[in-house]
Amino acid sequence: MSAIQPPEQLPIHYPDSDGQPMSDNTIQFTWIALVMWNLEHQFAARPDVFVAGDHLIYPIEGDPDTRQAPDVYVAFGPHKGDRGSYKVWEEGGIFPQVVFEIWSPSNRADQMEEKREFYERHGAEEYYLIYPEFPGHVQGWQRHAAGFIELPKMNGWTSPRLGIRFQIQFGKVAIIGPDGKVFQTPAEIAAERDEVAAERDEQAQLAKEERERAEEQTRLAKHERERAEEQARLAKEQQQRADEQARLAEEQRERAEEQARLAKEQQQHADMQARLAEGQRERAEKFAARLRELGIDPDNG
Repeated sequence: MSAIQPPEQLPIHYPDSDGQPMSDNTIQFTWIALVMWNLEHQFAARPDVFVAGDHLIYPIEGDPDTRQAPDVYVAFGPHKGDRGSYKVWEEGGIFPQVVFEIWSPSNRADQMEEKREFYERHGAEEYYLIYPEFPGHVQGWQRHAAGFIELPKMNGWTSPRLGIRFQIQFGKVAIIGPDGKVFQTPAEIAAERDEVAAERDEQAQLAKEERERAEEQTRLAKHERERAEEQARLAKEQQQRADEQARLAEEQRERAEEQARLAKEQQQHADMQARLAEGQRERAEKFAARLRELGIDPDNG
């Protein structure tokens, strides 16, 4: 008689979806995307920080019915990467430390209480419930020795784990990142980038125009300098011509003075010659008169 074999145990199935919609309206979806996308961006360089949204968490191995799908959660320790669901026993026993829920009109108070108790019971350190359709309203809980304790004041509260700060101003909730920037949607970031790009293009255009003006001023200054150098060259040539003309005039004056001096000397020589001739004539006449007195005719030799 053969021994009865126990039936083979089928593997436990952990569904990747709870069949519930991610959000009930665009406001809720926008806030889910806002929180998840900004936290993903904030921890993009951390391979040991996993951020997910509308993702099932299974805290107990072998119990697929105990589960929740927070709107957003952050787990420090598990590696980044795609997962069908978050099974705590496969993540080193790490339950996500920070959980976010975004209130929608279809939520019931008892349902949200059950979620909060689930996160508290299984190890979350911080839990935040944001009410986007109730202006300026957000609740937060932090783990202490006895469990979750609701934070008395959320305006200005900074998450110990995330470093983000909640700010309530003009009836609106804003989340400020560690870099001091308000969480923005991809559309807002794209618009801001477009604005920055447009401003950068405008600055580049202004810089280009300023550079072109500077180049034009440099060109004009160069042209003015070349014109001044040309004028200086022409003035120098004119001065050289004037100096040459003055030198030639001086030489002509000196030649004229020399000619006048020579003419004067010639005149003086001629005058001396005339005086000598006159003296010779007078001596000759005196000699002739003397001869006549002696009875000698000078004309007959």
